[in-house]
Amino acid sequence: MNRLKFLNTQVDNFSMDETLGLIKNAIDNNKQIHHVVVNAGKIVLMQSDLQLRQSVNESDLINADGQAVVWASKILKKPLKERVAGIDLMENLIELAHKKKYKIFFLGAKEAIVKAVVKKYSSQYSPQIIAGYRNGYFNLNDEPQIAKEISHSGANILFVAISSPTKENFIYNNKTLLKGVNFIMGVGGSFDVAAGKVKRAPKWMQKSGLEWFYRFLQEPKRMWKRYLIGNTKFIFLVLKERFRA
Repeated sequence: MNRLKFLNTQVDNFSMDETLGLIKNAIDNNKQIHHVVVNAGKIVLMQSDLQLRQSVNESDLINADGQAVVWASKILKKPLKERVAGIDLMENLIELAHKKKYKIFFLGAKEAIVKAVVKKYSSQYSPQIIAGYRNGYFNLNDEPQIAKEISHSGANILFVAISSPTKENFIYNNKTLLKGVNFIMGVGGSFDVAAGKVKRAPKWMQKSGLEWFYRFLQEPKRMWKRYLIGNTKFIFLVLKERFRA
């Protein structure tokens, strides 16, 4: 009843606190939640990438990562309660893992980055929350073995820091092999932020929906196409669906 449908995607209408409650309940009751977040760029990709669309829409829990998605939901008369940013959810879950003695596996990014992330959270909380880690550079044939290693690591939580659509498809295709993990989440570039390689936008830019612009300013050559063209396409999709309705 809390799942809204628009723009060929689905989004669960939960707040951050509600989302954390669902995850805690799943871990404590040894159930599994396959989680994903959607933003403007991912929704644009989902219009033509049917495999990505399936991987996202068949997830157990879908949050709106981008403020643009929250605005779109209001324009389309299906208002979401709030944005549940992937990096904020990740940070909250790491704190929860420390309190509840959960274990986390970190998968993705370059070797130096994922090592820096593990070192940071081991120091900030405790090495006891670390079930294991691995960089994000591997091929399709390696996936089953990696999934088995993660499942056997004792991890309650898996964070996958790989770009879309690779991370969504990895999680979807290996869901059965990851059956030992209670909560599986794609976190995109969050490891880069946690390791200090990329700075996160100030709070006022996050709230005003300009976080993408702050990211663009840091790496304009790499990000211009994703954000400027992608955001324009997203606005077109929203307006098209609004006038169609």
